[in-house]
Amino acid sequence: MAGILFIISAPSGSGKSTLVKHLRSRVTGLDFSVSYTTRAPRGTEQPDREYHYTTVPKFQEMIEKGEFLEWATVFGNYYGTACQSLIDAQAVGNDLLLDIDVQGAGKVREKMPDAVSIFVLPPTPDILSQRLRDRSIEEGKLDEAEIARRLAKARGEIENYSQYDYILVNDILKDAVESLTAIVKTERARRHGAPQDPEITQLADKCRQTNATGRLYPVLASFGLLVHATRA
Repeated sequence: MAGILFIISAPSGSGKSTLVKHLRSRVTGLDFSVSYTTRAPRGTEQPDREYHYTTVPKFQEMIEKGEFLEWATVFGNYYGTACQSLIDAQAVGNDLLLDIDVQGAGKVREKMPDAVSIFVLPPTPDILSQRLRDRSIEEGKLDEAEIARRLAKARGEIENYSQYDYILVNDILKDAVESLTAIVKTERARRHGAPQDPEITQLADKCRQTNATGRLYPVLASFGLLVHATRA
């Protein structure tokens, strides 16, 4: 039986990688697609753990061979999801989690409209700025210009929230992990006709885009996007 394809996207610095790490420690049968990239490793990143690091010529060769489910350029670097990840997960009946940006998510949804998409939001621009600054310091290169560029890009990415099935505000890590876990468990139960835990289902349903306005609108307002949301 083919598994479920989960897509998770978020602006850089939103804590998405931490959420994914906790999710994978809580649920079984969930493969994680390690993306390919042409950028250099950062900080403590290791090859084939955070990313498959490759060269521009090799990446372009993979594009020409049709080996990517999706690919995009972000801040001048290539990023892509190999089709093989989906093939391997389906072969053993596992679900697959894709950690990809807004561009890539749109391309995947076009090819696989049954995918479950989740958008992670930082609670405010100030908190996102601090997270980006802390990460830069950990990497040993505080670059205010780079932080400003990522904040500007985050605002543009957040405008695409309406394309996602679920909205998750990552303000309190424990609560965000619980909600993300609930989403995965609820979607599995629904897809496979299994009994659902009412509390878990209720937690997941609160994160559905149509039900999440109470959490969503304050975040949009803090990024100056509330007008766009009320007109949508």
